[in-house]
Amino acid sequence: MPAQNADDAGVVDVLLKEKKVTAEDARNAQMAFVSTGKKATEWLVDQGKTTAEEVTMARAAFYNVPFIKLSEQAISPIAISYIDQPVAQRFTVMPFDYKPETRELWVAMANPVDLAAIEFLEKKSKLRIKPYASLPADVIKAIEDRYEQSLSGEVTAALKEAGGETAAEVKTVDIRRMGDVIKEAPIAKIVTTVLEFAMRSRSSDVHIEPMEGRTRVRYRIDGILHEKLVLPRRIHEALISRIKILADMKIDEKRIPQDGRFNFRTETEEVDLRVSTLPTAFGEKIVMRLLKKSGGVPTLQELGLRGRALKNLEESILRPHGIILVTGPTGSGKTTTLYSVLSRINTVKVNVVTIEDPVEYQIAGVNQVQVNPLAGLTFASGLRAFLRQDPNVIMVGEVRDQETADLATQAALTGHLVFSTLHTSSASGALPRLLDMKAEPYLLASTMTCIVGQRVARKICQMCKKPYTPAPEVLEDIKNILGKLFTPTTQLFKGEGCDECGRTGYRGRVGVFEVLPVSEKIGRLILEHAPAGEIEKLAVEEGMITMKQDGYLKVVEGVTTIDEVLRVAQE
Repeated sequence: MPAQNADDAGVVDVLLKEKKVTAEDARNAQMAFVSTGKKATEWLVDQGKTTAEEVTMARAAFYNVPFIKLSEQAISPIAISYIDQPVAQRFTVMPFDYKPETRELWVAMANPVDLAAIEFLEKKSKLRIKPYASLPADVIKAIEDRYEQSLSGEVTAALKEAGGETAAEVKTVDIRRMGDVIKEAPIAKIVTTVLEFAMRSRSSDVHIEPMEGRTRVRYRIDGILHEKLVLPRRIHEALISRIKILADMKIDEKRIPQDGRFNFRTETEEVDLRVSTLPTAFGEKIVMRLLKKSGGVPTLQELGLRGRALKNLEESILRPHGIILVTGPTGSGKTTTLYSVLSRINTVKVNVVTIEDPVEYQIAGVNQVQVNPLAGLTFASGLRAFLRQDPNVIMVGEVRDQETADLATQAALTGHLVFSTLHTSSASGALPRLLDMKAEPYLLASTMTCIVGQRVARKICQMCKKPYTPAPEVLEDIKNILGKLFTPTTQLFKGEGCDECGRTGYRGRVGVFEVLPVSEKIGRLILEHAPAGEIEKLAVEEGMITMKQDGYLKVVEGVTTIDEVLRVAQE
């Protein structure tokens, strides 16, 4: 047997031991090598018997080298500064972390046992190299992406300055005004690069967090946080001060939380950034929420509503009065759903007023008010004022207390259409929650029109979407949950991970909904103070598709994966 194949055979043995392939697959792979000369591991990946990632992990285990998934790893600009891009490309290596206390450089390698490469890197960097095994495709992608946006020069310069950043105040950062703001100092360039990456990766939030020995930057992409950048702890203060100046905050006030905002514009788009600071044990943490100024509000169908659920909601919207509630935890897309509904009914013939905390998107023709508790403008006081403004439609950001609940029901009784949100885990749970707030049962029964429960799940990336055969017990679970909605199938879909989706297999998000119309029978249950379970049981009997069923239908259709539905909609 050739020497090269001896190593390959060892990797196949690891795959067998870890039950990643069957004994028959291993035999067939070995026969393919004898007849064609193709490596057994390559044949196994080509035939779909295992994945390139599993092979790389098995190779790491065989050589006793740690494995790292580079697409999920934060990269230190200091580490990048020790190895030039041409060297990284020549050996297919990616430096990702530097340990000054041990003078170690941690490097992801396509071939972690290339001793000649390791020796060369040690001479070049004058550091001890600690090799990690990584997918070759991930290493090549990281070299292309990270060297292009490398901040190593700026970080080094910022460390020299050690926080000497005193830039003029700016409300809108315009990338086209390079001379004024962007290239003012190394710290300014770091902030710009962080924000540019956030926009390119479709992030909704950027977290800049001080830790004991470093500052980490995490991005929330499609609802999941990804750590993408690690910065030296010594530049943290300068970085925070820079963002505070842009957001019009007090840079010398570090003991209490602060809020601010500014705009950031690139060649193609502009975002509004809501900035929040929080004092932590190791310094101030900043979270920046990105709100796109372009793109418009999605339609209800684009959000993922369809069939009977969409019909029930549309019928409720067309009624001239009543209360429509959207329920779910924080970050489940409730406000976006309400904006979609408002866009649908917003015409010159209708007076629409909203009170929100905060106003996230401006909708043309809608009178939007932001709460201001310091000035006495709360949801309740705003709602009271709205009733004197001759409204047809009122949106209250959230029902938080008895006073807001009472005013909302009074508004609905006097002929207004009221929309609001509530933090409950299901649509049926909203009614007992309002009763807990001491809302009158007979008023709720007569004013409540419809309740929407929702979550958001990540969509499978269309560029790397592939069918697979799930385990029989998974199909049985789907069949049991869907009942008569189940259509026989033997395959589901998942994303393999590609450049388009950042190797996650997911791109974009879709809503998972349940829409509960408040019928006469459900009205009677409200009067009887019935628990949520009883209300849901009756709603299902009347034809409601539950959130989990809606999620499983989207799994069968290949929109999302079963893991995502269980992550967001599991009871």
